[in-house]
Amino acid sequence: MAQYLVAIHHPDDYDPSVETEAMSRDIHALNREMVAAGVRVFVGGLSPARRAKSLRAQPDGKVLITDGPYLETKEHIGGFWVLEAADHDEALAWGRKAAVACRAPVEVRAIYQKPGTPVN
Repeated sequence: MAQYLVAIHHPDDYDPSVETEAMSRDIHALNREMVAAGVRVFVGGLSPARRAKSLRAQPDGKVLITDGPYLETKEHIGGFWVLEAADHDEALAWGRKAAVACRAPVEVRAIYQKPGTPVN
């Protein structure tokens, strides 16, 4: 089976205190459903983007470290799942459930696998 990233997007000024008990229950129920279906490989929440550090290789071989995310945008990934799904349609079905449970935009992307590499 192929692996997919299901990423939850939060605005820059996201305040976790707005998460309701109902939202927490829905996310926990989705996690239990994913585990029961055998699709969940890994799940994790991320600290706020303002705490991120970006590293960029410089032409002189040094690495520049700056505060904040690499891209300047108004939304950042706040959490994610890595799923094993039969195909893109199945991954999108889980993504739909994640968007409803998290009450946030969700991105679904296949995890790149080098051609000829066996899928686990």
